[in-house]
Amino acid sequence: MAEIGGQAVVEGVMMRSPSMFAVAVRDEKGRIVVKKEKLDSVASRLRFFRLPFFRGMLALYESLALGFKALFWSAGAASDEQDKFSKKDFFIAVFFALFFAVAMFIIIPFYLTAFLTKENSFLFNLVDGLIRIAFFVAYIAAISLMKDVRVMFQYHGAEHKAVNAFEAGEELSVMNVRKHSTVHMRCGTSFLIIVFIIAVFVFSVVPSDDWAVRILSRVVLLPVIVGASYEFLKLSSRFRKFGVVRLLFLPGLLLQGMTTKEPDDRQLEVSIAALKALL
Repeated sequence: MAEIGGQAVVEGVMMRSPSMFAVAVRDEKGRIVVKKEKLDSVASRLRFFRLPFFRGMLALYESLALGFKALFWSAGAASDEQDKFSKKDFFIAVFFALFFAVAMFIIIPFYLTAFLTKENSFLFNLVDGLIRIAFFVAYIAAISLMKDVRVMFQYHGAEHKAVNAFEAGEELSVMNVRKHSTVHMRCGTSFLIIVFIIAVFVFSVVPSDDWAVRILSRVVLLPVIVGASYEFLKLSSRFRKFGVVRLLFLPGLLLQGMTTKEPDDRQLEVSIAALKALL
């Protein structure tokens, strides 16, 4: 069975498999609009990106690109303005999103940690990592107060419920999908927690005491951390039924209690439509 993932978008859900993606959105008139396309991964042409570790780097890049594409399309489809967003809008949004992420989760935690300890040690990187996680949790808590974000978190829950029902081999009906959990082991939320944890160990091997070098290393080494985290996630998902593995994923699963909400039946219909289109 091919692994299926996805994400919440504006008034809808995006589902993807290794070869295709589908987006379903409920528009202003209450109709479910579906977009479906094949995926052309670089890995299909370059064997290098099918190797362990390197495939994780590519997967992150392609997931981010597809995620932004699905978000922009859904925003237009939900408001019946299909051509509202240009490529310029896309690149501006990506730039500011990356700038915000680097500032909020790399630079600011580093300088806050420097007030507590200036030594380049495991303790420094552990405190730095804990501050990053605290910032991330605070950020999720803050945006969850916004009405539109709460709706998106409901669609996130609907996406997980549909995938869980599919992986359980059940018919994709609202009744069957509703009884499943809103959390999933392969969720991006869990992946980010893994990234934060592995980053503590990777940053600890940087020998320099120069602050500029250490901050730059936190950006340069991100592909390494992502590649390692991806392999850990794939390996763990194969053994997710074991209690020890579920214990390791517990922080991410608990955090999904914030990033997913119980959807209503209309939102479940949208997630099911996206998954059926993909299948």
